[in-house]
Amino acid sequence: MSEVSDRKLRLGTRASALALWQSNSVAAQLRELGFDVELIKISTQGDVRSGPIGAIGSQGVFTKEIQRALLEDEVDFAVHSLKDLPTENIPGLCLSSVPPRECVGDVLVSNSISSFEKIPQGALIGTGSMRRKAQLLNQRPDLKIEDIRGNVDTRLQKLDDGEYQAIILAESGLKRLGLVERITHVIDRSVMIPAVGQGALGIECREDDRQVREILGNLNDAESFISVTAERAMLRSLRAGCLAPVGAFGQIVDDNLQLQGVVLSDTGDQRVDAQAEVALVDLSESGQMDVADALGRTVAEDLISQGATELIAEAREST
Repeated sequence: MSEVSDRKLRLGTRASALALWQSNSVAAQLRELGFDVELIKISTQGDVRSGPIGAIGSQGVFTKEIQRALLEDEVDFAVHSLKDLPTENIPGLCLSSVPPRECVGDVLVSNSISSFEKIPQGALIGTGSMRRKAQLLNQRPDLKIEDIRGNVDTRLQKLDDGEYQAIILAESGLKRLGLVERITHVIDRSVMIPAVGQGALGIECREDDRQVREILGNLNDAESFISVTAERAMLRSLRAGCLAPVGAFGQIVDDNLQLQGVVLSDTGDQRVDAQAEVALVDLSESGQMDVADALGRTVAEDLISQGATELIAEAREST
């Protein structure tokens, strides 16, 4: 370990406040273990392009440049918001660890509306997520949903300036930024299923860098990794991409891995749901990962049998 401890680890990160919080948190944990970590800020396509994310026209808008830096040995590892990391494997890279997952829910933030149930007829709601938009409209087709871009502070400022009556954000992001007081209402999962990987961080490195993989393994939370593996396998099998109106939630309850999935039309008027579970008891770590992957495929196949592929295709054409 002494040989590894002498190595300065270069962490590639976006420069947004939330990305820096996430990366600094990981760096702090590694420093406590005795490793020297340097943060290297990288601008991504999603940071510099304006307009709706879906209109940029590709997955990985927040990750591609960082992954390129990894492959070209400009950085040693990267910390991603896992919901932004495409599920397709990049040759030469691997998802090495997933730290303990934060709260996974979506929240309503408003200065005038006290809860989801009290949103007035025809209210103007801001969200940059097709998944959130579709689920909102599925429950409340009367609502007016408009796109909102920018980092968390920018979105909150737009709300405070009166551009929207409410906005929808991830609970985890507000907690990590110390903005819990801005949460008006945590939306129940019966209303809004979270994004694949929401609330989780994904730490990525080069597959052949055994030293870094060993170091990053110290930060892994097996339960979180298994849960998001099922979610990501579902999304990958759906061939949907992280921008589609798809939600998933995996959790371990009494040694059983449970997975819930949903796919909607972009207007929310059509919706298909599926769920399944599998026992993890008496399985090795690799065996648990295998059954998590298989569970994701099973739920995806159920959704596909109900018409999910067509809903995803229609939503893609609308962006």
